[in-house]
Amino acid sequence: MADDRTMKEERAALAEGQPEETAERSLSEQARVRREKLAKLKAAGKNPFAVVKYDQTHHSLEIKENFERFEGSEVSVAGRIMSFRDIGKAAFIDLQDRDGRIQVYTNADHLGAERYAEVKTWDIGDIIGVRGKVFKTRRGEISVEASSMTLLTKALEPLPEKYHGLKDTEQRYRRRYLDLVMNREVMDTFRKRTKIISSIREYLDTRGFIEVETPILSTIASGAAARPFVTKSNALNLQLYLRIATELYLKRCIVGGMERVYDMGKNFRNEGIDIRHNPEFTMIELYQAYADYNDMMELCENLISYAAVKATGSTKVNYQGTEIDFKAPWRRLTMIDAVKTYGGPDFTLVADDAEAQRLAKELGLEAELKKKLKDCTKGDILNAAFEKFAEEHLIQPTFILDYPTEISPLTKEKPDDPTMTERFEAFVYGREIANAYSELNDPIVQLERFQQQAKERELGDDEAYALDEDFVASLEVGMPPTGGMGIGIDRIVMFLTNAYSIRDVILFPTMKPNE
Repeated sequence: MADDRTMKEERAALAEGQPEETAERSLSEQARVRREKLAKLKAAGKNPFAVVKYDQTHHSLEIKENFERFEGSEVSVAGRIMSFRDIGKAAFIDLQDRDGRIQVYTNADHLGAERYAEVKTWDIGDIIGVRGKVFKTRRGEISVEASSMTLLTKALEPLPEKYHGLKDTEQRYRRRYLDLVMNREVMDTFRKRTKIISSIREYLDTRGFIEVETPILSTIASGAAARPFVTKSNALNLQLYLRIATELYLKRCIVGGMERVYDMGKNFRNEGIDIRHNPEFTMIELYQAYADYNDMMELCENLISYAAVKATGSTKVNYQGTEIDFKAPWRRLTMIDAVKTYGGPDFTLVADDAEAQRLAKELGLEAELKKKLKDCTKGDILNAAFEKFAEEHLIQPTFILDYPTEISPLTKEKPDDPTMTERFEAFVYGREIANAYSELNDPIVQLERFQQQAKERELGDDEAYALDEDFVASLEVGMPPTGGMGIGIDRIVMFLTNAYSIRDVILFPTMKPNE
């Protein structure tokens, strides 16, 4: 009788309508049986975990895409058993490797009766090595006809059943190893993530930028408006912080004469978790001497469109049913004009802080403000109005320019308007993906800005910038005019892989332990 073992049969206890306690007993039974099989193998001197190495010469996709070259040739492939179809004296196995799946055909004549009988005891999820010739079945499926087969790893727990198994989103994140095995689109997402990151490095490296590494542990958490994670050095008996940004160290590199630098790595912010935020995330910050925020805009749009083409083949991507085109040039709009465009007030007509506070109360902006209304400036309230009226409408890539000075403590003022700075943020699908400035390089003004931020902390803004005296000292040595930018890598990957949540593009997102 033919035996067609697939994950469905292996996990029959998980079929719809099956009582949970029965399913758990069935899974425990399967695990027990697998351990018994392992014990028998070890007793026979065939311990699969003792295998040190396997000579894997090719992968599934390479063979399939180049069948004419491989037909009749001997190959050695390795991977996980995903299905096993026994038709008596022969069997077909679906073997899954890093690139996909390839069919393996085997029979007693090629392997010998004893070896073939042993192969038939293998389970879904076991990892095997196969040596044989490439051919095409009568149904036209490219396959490997096995002349030898080796059990490399015994899977002691059954895989989730394909149709009723690993569908719970939280379990997928917790058990990412199973998610990668069962959902090939997840594997594709993370391979594409690697390609995106490589293309960003390639773009910058070929334009004279130097990649550097800045500290993850620091005595001061500054360079961004964010709450840090706190830790302690036992050796130094000192409180330390996980970095929230790399900005101030990279600017020190500019002071030292490096001219073009970037750091791509992890930042840590002790804040909320949602579909756009994870406490541990990947960011790139880059700085270019003798440049300004206009240069950063050009760099931003060209860099991201380059990564899009490298990863997807086009500047156009479909994100959650909406076509996004990253092709340069992107739309440019000042913050004041954005508020007006999307139904908010004209802040050029707002005379002072008091009038802005009255307007904020009328518009119900208190929820968007980070401190009490009476302590807010016109710039604080303009930013809150932007978040309420404009942000969600910025679907296609858009640069929002010219942010208020009081919310941009590391940025140069506009020469013709000291209340505004040469700063932009880039938005896609209503989400910020980049932040950039013409960098403030006046140490006297920088110290004044830090001191103002200290007052903001006293007023209750726990995300206000901390004073970094050594950074101010570095500016006193002299930093040339500089453009700087930070880009959220995870958010770029989300858009280029059509991922709904940031957790879909982070291999192991931050989660509460199972109780």
